[in-house]
Amino acid sequence: MSENELRLAYFKKKLLAMERELFDELSVGIQTGGHATVQLDQQSVGRLSRMDAMQSQQMALEHQRRREMQLVAIRGALHRIKEDDYGYCVQCGEDINPKRLDVNPCVIKCINCAT
Repeated sequence: MSENELRLAYFKKKLLAMERELFDELSVGIQTGGHATVQLDQQSVGRLSRMDAMQSQQMALEHQRRREMQLVAIRGALHRIKEDDYGYCVQCGEDINPKRLDVNPCVIKCINCAT
């Protein structure tokens, strides 16, 4: 295997592990009622208890939305690996620094175009 093939295999393995972990988190969220209505503690009564429950629900929904967006980014990166487009900036076409990809394998722009 060439150095480039080894590098792509490394990132593919890393992305697949990230995808599996996120998919598991999303599955657990759905099974535990991630989109359920607000459940109020019947012992705590009042406006603050309701607001706290609503805030917790909104935070959970936002966390779920971010995981879903990350899953889309991971699948996009896996598609780019399949199409031999991985590791190249979508804006200028230059190589993305492997250290940058190691930190976030889903990035689509080099550091110059990202700023």
